[in-house]
Order: sequence, then C-alpha cells, then structure tokens
Amino acid sequence: MKRRQVIGLAAAAVALSGCATKFRDYNGPHVTRRLVLKDRRMLYLLNGQRSGRSVDIDLGFAPVGHKQVEGDGKTPEGHYIIDRRNPNSAFHLSLGISYPQPSDVLSARELGQGPGGDIFIHGTPAMFAKRGPDWTWGCIAVTTREMEDIYAMVQVGTPISIYP
Repeated sequence: MKRRQVIGLAAAAVALSGCATKFRDYNGPHVTRRLVLKDRRMLYLLNGQRSGRSVDIDLGFAPVGHKQVEGDGKTPEGHYIIDRRNPNSAFHLSLGISYPQPSDVLSARELGQGPGGDIFIHGTPAMFAKRGPDWTWGCIAVTTREMEDIYAMVQVGTPISIYP
C-alpha cells in the first residue's frame, strides 16, 4: 500500500509540475497594442510605438484576403481587441480576437452567409506542429512556448491590428 501511495504522489507531482510552467509571470513594459503583418507572417507586441517583441506566426489555410464568411480559411484583417482569455484551450492557451465586428456580420449577410467566429491567437500543439505554414481555420498560431509568454503579456482590452 505504501508503494502505491508513493507512486501516486510522484505521478501527481509530475503532473502538477507540468501545469506550473503553463502560466508565466511578466514584469516588462505594458503591451499596449498588437500588430499583425500577414504578408510577413509576424506578430509584434508594442508598448506605445516601440516594438517589445516579435514572433513568427501561421495564419488561416487561405491566408490572402480578409475573412468574409465562415469556413473560408482566411484570417481577418482590420482593427479588433483581445476580448477573452482561454486557459483551457485545445491549443494550449489562447486569446480571443473580437471578430466579427458589426461590419463583418453585414458583409457576410450580403453574401448570404454567416461571418464565422472564434478567431484566436493560440499555441501549436504537437499534433499540428508538422502541418507546415498556414494551417489554421483563420486563427493566428504561434509556438506553444511563445503563447505562454504572450498570454502573460497581453490583457483583455488590448487592441490588435491585422494588416494584409
């Protein structure tokens, strides 16, 4: 019985130590804005007009152009905000982008379709890591390690501008 308890405690310690690294502390400059340049596949974390950090990104599987309708595989373009944090994401951690805006909904309705939604910045679990560039359904993907840092640095309400 004692051996089972020791094994159980060891397994719990290993599991908890893995969770402890998911959430990071950040004491650097406040991130006031995020900038995405789709053509460069780059995400910039800005403090005022100064770039604090930049990371490579993957986009939707049809990366050229603005997202118009659900399922088109495009990443939205425009000005949005980070509107939610998801610590239990299937993609490790994720930050929600406030797509669709009313203008996005109107444009999709004019095409007789819905605009889609659930656009996030998220990590890349191992099962997706070998898919190559631009594999999401319209989200912005970074490495899982980078997502841990970004999650610590960016708060709800932070503006994000996504350019072609």
